Amino acid sequence: MSPPTVDLWLGRYAAEGAAGLFGQRPGGSREQVPARIGARVLALTRMSPPAGTGLSHWSSREMAAYITRTERVAVSYHWVAKLWREHGLKPHRSGTSSYQRGW
Repeated sequence: MSPPTVDLWLGRYAAEGAAGLFGQRPGGSREQVPARIGARVLALTRMSPPAGTGLSHWSSREMAAYITRTERVAVSYHWVAKLWREHGLKPHRSGTSSYQRGW
């Protein structure tokens, strides 16, 4: 259990007794990223970045920033990287780089 959670519960108990602990709704998970955003990230990953970005391939940080800017939905680069792992995508290894060809 995290220290902030313990502090919250202690504060509730001090203020309201046992009723303060049992009268509260449990916390829920944070709002999930809409499915359309996940689909958009996957589609963009399979294409070259727009010419104006100056990128040769997508990085998770660049993709997250691009989606946040263009779709107005905040996503983290961790979320993008996790989505790519779940779908077996490795944009940094795409194309015709010497690393990809084994040179």
